[in-house]
Amino acid sequence: MTFEPTKEFAQSLDAGDKLSRFRESFHIPKHTDGTESVYLCGNSLGLQPKKAAAYVQEELNDWAELGVKGHFDKTFPWTRYQEFLTEPMADVVGAKPHEVVVMNTLTPNLHFMMVSFYQPQGKRKKIIMEADAFPSDTYAVDSQIKFHGGDPAEDIILWQPRPGSSTLEIEDLESILRKHGDEVALVMIASINYYTGQFFDLKKITDLGHSHGALVGFDCAHGAGNVDLDLHNSGADFAVWCTYKYMNSGPGSIGGCFVHERHADNDNLDRFAGWWGHNKEERFLMEPKFDPIPGAEGWQQSNAPILSMAPIRASMDLFMEAGFKNLLSKSVSLTNYLEYLVNNIPGDRIRIITPDKPKDRGCQLSLAVKNADKSLFKDISSRGVIADWREPDVIRVAPAPLYNSYMDCWNFVQILSSEL
Repeated sequence: MTFEPTKEFAQSLDAGDKLSRFRESFHIPKHTDGTESVYLCGNSLGLQPKKAAAYVQEELNDWAELGVKGHFDKTFPWTRYQEFLTEPMADVVGAKPHEVVVMNTLTPNLHFMMVSFYQPQGKRKKIIMEADAFPSDTYAVDSQIKFHGGDPAEDIILWQPRPGSSTLEIEDLESILRKHGDEVALVMIASINYYTGQFFDLKKITDLGHSHGALVGFDCAHGAGNVDLDLHNSGADFAVWCTYKYMNSGPGSIGGCFVHERHADNDNLDRFAGWWGHNKEERFLMEPKFDPIPGAEGWQQSNAPILSMAPIRASMDLFMEAGFKNLLSKSVSLTNYLEYLVNNIPGDRIRIITPDKPKDRGCQLSLAVKNADKSLFKDISSRGVIADWREPDVIRVAPAPLYNSYMDCWNFVQILSSEL
C-alpha cells in the first residue's frame, strides 16, 4: 500500500479497518482535557477490556453466594479455571494445548523452567543471553548460575550487537556456538528484545542451540500476543511470558509457560513440584507421592488466583473473536504506517532502531532521538501521548491492533513533530 501523510488518509484507513470496532471494547485513558489519550504503551501495559470488570465481579458474586462450593458448582469452576484459558492461549502463542499452562508470574516461571532446563554438568555450564536483555532475566539467570555454584562473570555469554548497530545478527550467535558450543548448557533469549523491538528467529536459534547440545528457552514477554511465536514448530524446550502487555490482563497479572510436548512425560526432569501439578484425578486424595500431570500443567504449584485470571478470560474472548491472524495482519499495516509517518518527520533527529522488515519486529518501534533528554518525552506526555521512555534517548511506541487506530499514529506523529 502507498501511504499518504494527511489526516484524511489516516481517517480513510480507519474507515476501512474491519477490526476497528474492537477499540470500543476497551477503556481508553483520558487526557486532562477530557479527550482520549494517544495510548501507545501496550508493550508495557495493555488497556483494560470493558468485560474484565464484569468477569471479576462474577467471581466475587460466586464467592459471596457459594463460598467453597465455587470450586465445583458453577459454569467456570475454580478448580478448572486455568483450563478455560488454555486453548485460546495456545492459539496465540502457536502451541498445542497440552504444551501451555497459565500460572504464576513471569520471573517465577522463568525460575521454575530453569530448575528443569538448566542442568550444568562439567564444562557444559554456560548460558547464552542477548546483550541488553530485560534486567529481570539477567537477575534470574545470575541467581540460577550462583545457585549451581557457578560464576555469572564466567558462565554467561552475551550475544552482542556489532559496533555501531543496535540489533543482533544470527551469524554472530552461530560464531559463539562454534566457539563455545560444548560449554553451553542453555540458550536463553527473549523472543523480542524489549529495548529495540527486534523479533528473533526462534526456530533458527533453537536449531542452532540443539545442534550444539544445548537446551533452548525464550522469554516471550514482548512477543506473546504481538507476533507469531509458533512455539511448537520452533522446537524450543520451554518459553515463558506475561499477559499484562499485549494480552491486556491487568498490572502484574498471571503469566504463561510453554513446555514442548517431547518433555511431556519426562520424569527425569527436575522440577519444583506443587499439588496443582499433581494428577487431577487424585489431587484431592492428598497422596504423598507426586504424580505430575503430563504436559505443561505438571509444572503448576498452586491453585489458580481466580480474581487475576478473570481479566485474562475477558481479553482472550476478544482475541478469539478478532482472530489472531487478522490481528497480525493489521499489526503489520499499522506499524508500517507509523514507520512511514515517523520517517517523514522533517530533519534528522529521529532514528528508528527497530528493524525495518515486518518479519523482524512486532508492533513496537523504538525511536532514538538525537540530542534529546527526558524533557521531550515529558512534553509529548503533557499533550496526551502515553508512551514509554528508555534511557538515554529512546521513546518506545507500540500501536496494538486490538485497540489502536491509524489516527492514533497520525496524532502521535503530529505531536512529536511539533515538540521536536
